[in-house]
Amino acid sequence: MSELAMPPTTRGGRRPAEQDFDLVVEGVVTIADGVVAVTLRGDGDLPEWTAGAHIDLRLGPDLIRQYSLCGDPSDRGSMTVAVLREPASRGGSERVHALSPGDVVPARGPRNNFELEPSPNYVFIAGGIGITPMLPMIRAAEGAGASWTLLYGGRTRTSMAFRDRLAEDHPDRVTVWPQDEEGLLDLPAALATPAPGTLVYCCGPEPLLAAVENTCRSWPAGALHLERFSARAEDIETRADDTPIEVEFRESGITVLIPTGVSILDAAAEARLPVDSSCQEGICGTCETPVLEGVPDHRDAVLTEAEREAGDTMMICCSRACGPRLVLDL
Repeated sequence: MSELAMPPTTRGGRRPAEQDFDLVVEGVVTIADGVVAVTLRGDGDLPEWTAGAHIDLRLGPDLIRQYSLCGDPSDRGSMTVAVLREPASRGGSERVHALSPGDVVPARGPRNNFELEPSPNYVFIAGGIGITPMLPMIRAAEGAGASWTLLYGGRTRTSMAFRDRLAEDHPDRVTVWPQDEEGLLDLPAALATPAPGTLVYCCGPEPLLAAVENTCRSWPAGALHLERFSARAEDIETRADDTPIEVEFRESGITVLIPTGVSILDAAAEARLPVDSSCQEGICGTCETPVLEGVPDHRDAVLTEAEREAGDTMMICCSRACGPRLVLDL
């Protein structure tokens, strides 16, 4: 597969079986304030992956977290993730920062919900640790001979991982923008005028993504691609008008009535159905399930607007139904 080749489509059908494998920590290096890069090796060739992919790391019995791969896809012997310590989070980043060489970390994947589509031109925008998926994307764009620019923002210069390497390797294409020195990213300068044949890829905190979405309203449909750290609040909150829904798991021959406050995923697990899951928040794509009948109420951060409108697949960890009944291929 070439670096910019698209993988086989999986929307509306089951995703290819993902691999479970063990990784051994080779090194943990501090690369910015609160950020470590972790190099992980496997026993033999590791699964292939493309720019934008992430893996699940099992950091404890009930602690699975997703991290973007930021190394070289052509290196089948190792994988690299860079992780920001988030003291207010649920503990995943603290576990990563506590890893030591020789530690064994079970992994699953890779999975790519942020696939780099072929284009002659790219605008990459990263906020903070959102720089991680951009590194292999830049490598892929370079390999394909595409034109690209990167606008990279962070709280402070010292908090921005990989900033020196990027600025030194690509001085004419990379703009490093520390907020304490320059203020907020100048998105209008980069995005105000839609550029024909250009795709925009952005990863970072929700305020940045919302600002980029707003600035790109005049761009052609499909030009903007976002990766979120978490689902939008309006997508995952319990709606005041939520009601119980009937869900038929057709392949299993089981129909259940799911009360308000219980996810379809939880109901499937209660019925002992074989369904994979990971993030429980609608950001990783693990629990994507084909929809045979009914209209999903999408509350994930994975599907595009076109995929939501098609309504033939959904993330059952967070989404519900717009009507009283769904039929799923599970």
